[in-house]
Amino acid sequence: MKKHPFDYDPSQPYMKQAGAWIADIFYDLLPEHGFELRDEQIYMAFQLEKAFAEKRPLFAEAGVGTGKTLVYLLYSICYARYMRKPVIIACANESLIEQLVKPGGDIDKLSRILDLEIDARLGKSPDQFVCLVKLDEARFRDEESERYEKLYRGLPEFVRTREAMQSFHAYGDRKHYPELNDAQWSRISWDSFQDCFVCDRRHRCGMTLSRDAYRRSTDLIVCSHDFYMEHVWTYDARKREGQLPLLPDHAAVVFDEGHLLEYAAQKALAYRLKHSVFEEQITRLLGGTIRESLAVLIDEAIAQSEVMFESLARHSSTIHGSERKRIELAGELVGEVIRFRTLLATIEEELVFESGLFTISEYHLRIVEEHLDMMNKALTLFDKLETLICWTEYEGADLTLSIMPRTVKEVLRERVFSAKMPIVFSSATLSVNGSFRFIADNLGMEDGLSFTVASPYDYERQMQVVAPAAEPGDAFERKLRLAARWLSRTGGRALLLFSEQRELLRFKEGISRYAECAAIRFVFEGDGEISGLISDFQHDEESVLGAVSLWEGLDVPGPSLSNVLIWSLPFPAPDPVIMAKRQDANSPYEEVDLPYMLLRLRQGIGRLVRGRDDSGHIVLLDERMHEQPELRSQIVSVLPEGVELTGWPE
Repeated sequence: MKKHPFDYDPSQPYMKQAGAWIADIFYDLLPEHGFELRDEQIYMAFQLEKAFAEKRPLFAEAGVGTGKTLVYLLYSICYARYMRKPVIIACANESLIEQLVKPGGDIDKLSRILDLEIDARLGKSPDQFVCLVKLDEARFRDEESERYEKLYRGLPEFVRTREAMQSFHAYGDRKHYPELNDAQWSRISWDSFQDCFVCDRRHRCGMTLSRDAYRRSTDLIVCSHDFYMEHVWTYDARKREGQLPLLPDHAAVVFDEGHLLEYAAQKALAYRLKHSVFEEQITRLLGGTIRESLAVLIDEAIAQSEVMFESLARHSSTIHGSERKRIELAGELVGEVIRFRTLLATIEEELVFESGLFTISEYHLRIVEEHLDMMNKALTLFDKLETLICWTEYEGADLTLSIMPRTVKEVLRERVFSAKMPIVFSSATLSVNGSFRFIADNLGMEDGLSFTVASPYDYERQMQVVAPAAEPGDAFERKLRLAARWLSRTGGRALLLFSEQRELLRFKEGISRYAECAAIRFVFEGDGEISGLISDFQHDEESVLGAVSLWEGLDVPGPSLSNVLIWSLPFPAPDPVIMAKRQDANSPYEEVDLPYMLLRLRQGIGRLVRGRDDSGHIVLLDERMHEQPELRSQIVSVLPEGVELTGWPE
């Protein structure tokens, strides 16, 4: 592989030379391959050159069709080779990752056009892999055991045998099982309660083997926001355990759809506790010869854990529209937490003495100590209730407690922005009313560059936005009736965007009653692996795709996506995290709900026009627009220039 993609003169600044090479690509090479020369792209290139040269964070807001992906890929490749470390491209979801890495995707196109070998590897999140332990449980105990037995028989031979001199390779990727719906996949996929460190199959695990592969990348590692933030959050703990960090040392980070990073950070920073997992971990100590005083403490801690979780269940109440439950932080509950923490601290002290007796396996001792340390850190957050966000939810019959700090600013500032390296946030929707303050404040970024370039598309000609007038009667049935009428008229060719899973499921059940839609093929997120569903939708022009997570990242040019139906305005769902943000705001609606909705609505509208030849309709079905004039004016303000909001066409 060529060290640098251009003839590098060490006597001259590297990024200036990289910028000149990239300019030649945009002015000369890309037009030869049918790409348009875009002023927006050239402007972006100069801005990214500055950010990489000065090693500063950058908000790069660029509209649809500006070619922002090619710009950040070119600079990332150059910078990786200059620094001799890979650049991380972190994407908001799996569909974005797929667009980058698939055959014929952005990286593949760039490699062929430049005649340049690009070492780009995929770092998938753990929940995108088969867990061999859970697969065994499904094979022998699940009602669909035959399905899972067949899947097991299809795994590589080295998974099922222990012969020597076998060659190992990555396997078990979610993408390899498009026939499984999300519920079926969840029974065999990794989850956060799996203890991989003690698993006797970890050296033959598809997830482990994939990590060995992507860590050797020299140019790019493509992963999700969630995975990058998990890397940041677990970095110190994995080093203490003698494990490699999830991602290798890297030269820079690009966050594609960077406006969503805050939510990935919150997810990564959440601790998850479950009584059954604690009991399983702590009883490892009973396998050795331990002092009676420690054994008594262990029994007391198990009993107190049960009491604490019983108290959590009593003080948890339903949040309408959410599977998460609100916790009332009453004195009794906080008291049970303190008593449990006190027992954990005492056990940790006893383990220091016990380790010197060498009666407990050092391996098991280290595992238990790490688990107790994690629980102590989580429960310490109860010392300052005003800095805490917590909730419970049931996973089967087990109650799970989730705990996280109220803000992620400090963690991001300390562990991400403090690194002296380029950090690029790329998205079409980073600003609110022309200002980047909303996202900068949420992320804790104080000193960064920013720019905005508009889309080159003629939205006045290519897009129409319609909002059917409100009608009396049940709101859901009204929207269902309007959606069926529109889809019948267009012969499918539509993306249906929902704000909540329950809306999607209710629509999925209700649309079957409409005979005019009987000939239309509907595919819904959750029915299979997402990239497979998108591919089916793209290649079946008269189909309809219903989704909750595809407000951003979906790129389907052509007639298959000629309509975007927005079921309800994407205000944030009822959730303990959002509720905490509202409590901290002086004006929750203006500071939290409205900016969130407008950013996501802009993203959803952006799914329609993906090329100069695309055209179609955005259909807004939410009746609140007709009841609240100020809300309607806010929506009109974020429509592309020249596009008006009109009524139902005749």
